[in-house]
Amino acid sequence: MASIKEKLKPKEGSFFEVFKYKDLLYQLVARDIKLKYRRSFLGYVWSILNPLLIMIIMSVVFSFLFQRNLSYFPIYLLAGRTMFEFVNHSGQRALTSITDNSSLLKKTYVSKFMFPLSKITAAMVDLVFSLGAMVIVMAFFSIIDGRCLFSFANLGIIIVIIEAYIFAVGFGIFLAQLHVFFRDIRYIYTAFITVLTYCSAIFYDIGMFYEKAKQQIASGADPLAKYLAWIIEYLNPVYIYIKQFRYFIWVPTVEGTVPDWAVLTGTDLLLGFGYAIIMFLIGTFAFKRSQDKFILYI
Repeated sequence: MASIKEKLKPKEGSFFEVFKYKDLLYQLVARDIKLKYRRSFLGYVWSILNPLLIMIIMSVVFSFLFQRNLSYFPIYLLAGRTMFEFVNHSGQRALTSITDNSSLLKKTYVSKFMFPLSKITAAMVDLVFSLGAMVIVMAFFSIIDGRCLFSFANLGIIIVIIEAYIFAVGFGIFLAQLHVFFRDIRYIYTAFITVLTYCSAIFYDIGMFYEKAKQQIASGADPLAKYLAWIIEYLNPVYIYIKQFRYFIWVPTVEGTVPDWAVLTGTDLLLGFGYAIIMFLIGTFAFKRSQDKFILYI
């Protein structure tokens, strides 16, 4: 009769097999982080400086176009971009993780899930580092306005990071297995991310669509802007994570009435975890089914 330990042992080829190689996973994540900043004078400081510099430039440009009624627009912008870049970098790095490690896969057996998972985990570490930029910006405005913009609500970002990480794992391993058989996916991914950038309300607010919809209704036209806003709010997982992230970072800084489109609801949380679990199941299922064929294509 099989022992309990043997029953709990993950099956070969399953996602949970990566826990057998947790030491290797740690080494791969550490390697990716070190290689990213190798021979860099400022090293890990760039994780803070890079989002800060981009935020300053984008704030100057987009404040004239989209800021209008948004208080602390730099915080709003940085919060949206931080979450978007995490998902983007996770997918981008995981995309070629199998093909880049083809030599190792041909020599020995390790869980193939290990390689995209290490890239995504390294991207999450970068996300944690980049939160330093958020702290600096919020501290700056706290000093300028003479009131503390930090609150216990900020700790809610832990929930969002967990949701986004699970989603990114599913998304990343799905892309990784797809790239093995269809190398053109890297070009499609670039185009997809470009479209997603403009459909995730990073530098504008969803309220603009509802205002436009009111004008369309008043003129007797179909409220197409409202339909577009609905698609972004409910069918775009990345925006759902951005909205939640902003709710715990940017919304506490807003004085007075919080815009309706910025209020976090139970539906948002359900959608966040729902999309994460669905994407994780799709990714792991597709990866597990195709992983035995990798050796024929790498």
